[in-house]
Amino acid sequence: MAGNSEPLSPRAKLAVTAGKAAAAVSRAAGKGSGSVIGGKVALRFDPDLLAQLARHLDVVLVSATNGKTTTTRLIAEALRASGPVVSNALGANMPAGITSALAGGSDARYGVIEVDEKYLAGVARDVAPKAIALLNLSRDQLDRAAETRMLAEKWREGLAGSEAIIIANADDPLIVWAASSSPTVVWVAAGQEWKDDAWSCPSCGGVLQRPGEDWFCSECGFRRPTPTWGLRGDHVVDPYGVAWPIHLQLPGRANKSNAAVSAAAAAAFGVDPKIALERMYNVQAVAGRYDVVTYQGRQLRLLLAKNPAGWLETFSLIDGPPTPVILSVNARGADGTDTSWLWDVDYTRLAGHPIMVIGDRRMDLAVRLEVAGLQFRVCQNLDEAVRHAPPGRIESISNYTAFQDLRRKVGN
Repeated sequence: MAGNSEPLSPRAKLAVTAGKAAAAVSRAAGKGSGSVIGGKVALRFDPDLLAQLARHLDVVLVSATNGKTTTTRLIAEALRASGPVVSNALGANMPAGITSALAGGSDARYGVIEVDEKYLAGVARDVAPKAIALLNLSRDQLDRAAETRMLAEKWREGLAGSEAIIIANADDPLIVWAASSSPTVVWVAAGQEWKDDAWSCPSCGGVLQRPGEDWFCSECGFRRPTPTWGLRGDHVVDPYGVAWPIHLQLPGRANKSNAAVSAAAAAAFGVDPKIALERMYNVQAVAGRYDVVTYQGRQLRLLLAKNPAGWLETFSLIDGPPTPVILSVNARGADGTDTSWLWDVDYTRLAGHPIMVIGDRRMDLAVRLEVAGLQFRVCQNLDEAVRHAPPGRIESISNYTAFQDLRRKVGN
């Protein structure tokens, strides 16, 4: 049980010490936070360390293609109403990063852990979570991760018979398929803006019918489950039909969806929806996302979008023309080296905006925008893009490593 912390074994203590030392060396060398290398070193000393570190915690895991870092922050904020929380708040979401995060939380009651989709089942076996929140699955880094249907199948197999309470988005057929093998599922009507990865039935391959908000397979009968929680406008509706107002500083429909799932997850730990949603207001930005910074005398809002579903949601945050937009795309290891996903993004939504294009793969993006019939300017770097941006706050949309480059450049 959480709160009844057993002392770590001597080997585990040595592993934690070695990991912290490695992280400190990495930070001193200017190589970043050191959380990943620290976790790798610690796990090399004791492969069972993650399980030992989680023994005294009530854990909730959060996994998805989009929104997991934000949802992790929202759940963590909600659970702090009931006790201390340890979390991998900066998004180091593979076993090494998770191990580093938990190593710093010996006094915590709750562990709120973001998990990379590929590692979800393994981490769940190690940490015996009380709850798992599953938000969405869409194409992302196809050169590294499995095709979405295969990933859903891995989740379904890995979570089969899990004792955890699964909090799952009823509007995403792939999530429903993955969660349906678990005995205890709380279904949340969280919405699904991007549907292009879920037109075929994950159960039989038939074509899914989508009348209104419903969806079902006419061939095998697989269908949307009845949700007990839901997002309705600016409110979260609980299982008793009570509508609780959403209090967020984070923009957009996607974050209201994240809040709905977070409220349902917090309720699994006994936190009242009113308290959970009020506490979520404390989250102003998430690892730089949504921050507005001043650079070269201009206001830039930093937006992260890593895949077609994420870009679709991000476009909805941008005011109409003439708001200038800087688009930045890389294709490094952390992004996935395949840029074919650019062709699945509907860039015509940016028609009329002054568009500046930067990043390692700016020419790939330029070809895509040319085919979309948009006017744009290819720039060598951020400084040039800002110089050419007409007046007004600039919206900057970047994929993962391009976003990190931008944050370093503007000192965020």
